[in-house]
Amino acid sequence: MLFTRKTSFNKVLATIGALTVGTALAAVTPEERASIGLEGTTLTPTGAIRAGNAEGTIPEWKNVPIVPPEGYKSGGFHLDPFADDAVRFTITSQNFQEHADKLSEGQKRMFETYSDFFMNIYPTRRSMIYQPYIYEAALKNLDRSELRITDFHMGMIGYYGTRKAWAFPIPHNGNEAFLNQASRPRPVWYDAAETTIAVASTGDYVVNKLQVNFHYKWSDPELSDDDPGANPQDNTTLYAQVLTAPAKLAGQVVLVHEPPSFSENFRKAWAYSPGQRRVKRAPQIVYDNPTTAGDGLGTTDQGYGFNGPNDRFTYKLLGKREMYVPYNPYKLAAEDATPDKVIKEDGRLNQDYSRYELHRVWVIEASLKEGTSHAYRKRVFYLDEDSWEVMLVDIYDLRGELWRHWEDHNIMYYEIGFSNRVAEISYDFNAHRMLALMIDKNSAPNFAWRAPDNYFTPAAVRRRGIR
Repeated sequence: MLFTRKTSFNKVLATIGALTVGTALAAVTPEERASIGLEGTTLTPTGAIRAGNAEGTIPEWKNVPIVPPEGYKSGGFHLDPFADDAVRFTITSQNFQEHADKLSEGQKRMFETYSDFFMNIYPTRRSMIYQPYIYEAALKNLDRSELRITDFHMGMIGYYGTRKAWAFPIPHNGNEAFLNQASRPRPVWYDAAETTIAVASTGDYVVNKLQVNFHYKWSDPELSDDDPGANPQDNTTLYAQVLTAPAKLAGQVVLVHEPPSFSENFRKAWAYSPGQRRVKRAPQIVYDNPTTAGDGLGTTDQGYGFNGPNDRFTYKLLGKREMYVPYNPYKLAAEDATPDKVIKEDGRLNQDYSRYELHRVWVIEASLKEGTSHAYRKRVFYLDEDSWEVMLVDIYDLRGELWRHWEDHNIMYYEIGFSNRVAEISYDFNAHRMLALMIDKNSAPNFAWRAPDNYFTPAAVRRRGIR
């Protein structure tokens, strides 16, 4: 079955014949269309509320990019443009109930579980400012994006006609809202050393190092709307990951090709094992299979808050609320924020490196569908209104009990005008362990890196995987 926002009832019937048909969804109304724009409207191009809040603790959104701090050199680690900001106040296990209306259930559990846990709250900086072509694409998507619901797998949701940016800046339901994180702009080219660190309950850990490369064609300004790779159904994300340390694991490679929308296509993945010296298709790199080097503390689809096919859950939009979320954590991005400093002896994140701000977020509840399987029964996502980045995820086990709390620490890489993670932190309340995905500080992420498409092929994977 296939339904679209703009397809007539008769066209749907012609497409799927005698199958049962739901009601076709309507496009944005003229009133909604008039409310959104780059300047002088109620909503910004991402669908965010332009105005600040009544208390003045959330400022008005202004289309003014971050000015790189004095001393920053392109290609180096990103200096903190807000280094002079002072902490407004600190939330602790003693006073967190006073702020409970602006905390997620996972955050509250952190305070209840760890008496020394704290969150430093800084002034709110609405720093997620993208390049003009991204906002232009988002506004065009209002009139050309179509929601698609298919019977592919367990019932995939996706979009069609969309280009380069958020599919549904004015979402009408949970499906559209959740697809905005799938279609969000991301760095076009990326070459970086990353780490995956599964910390034991004793505080001990081994640093697993990975070299990560991708070409995210979806937001590539050099691709016109008609070029191959611009269609959300095409494999526009080309991703390669090589495990470089520890030595006993080095040489393992993962290659992924995938579309931003899964309504007509699926993830293609390959894995190379240096022991076997063979590249094999890897259908397991999806859903709740363990994340690379994560020691069972995270699932494949948790990376970047969520990634991959979305058919095992239903999505309910719970609305928008003000919350304290990770934002502008340039301290975590700094060259000296190495694991020995960032991970404390008790095995948790050194919160002095974290920065939390008050922002409006979209709240989406994802519930496991009957008849399918996943390690998680429910996930509650908190998405930033200015970027649709996943900021927090509260994760529930199959009994419905809160199991894990996930934080995405993203910065705006100001020289390229895109947001990307500097750290992802997951706390497992049952195991009392932390999983930390971070940027390795031996070299800064390289956004000037380029490679031809054949770099992301199984043959190239085998060449790079040999130790």
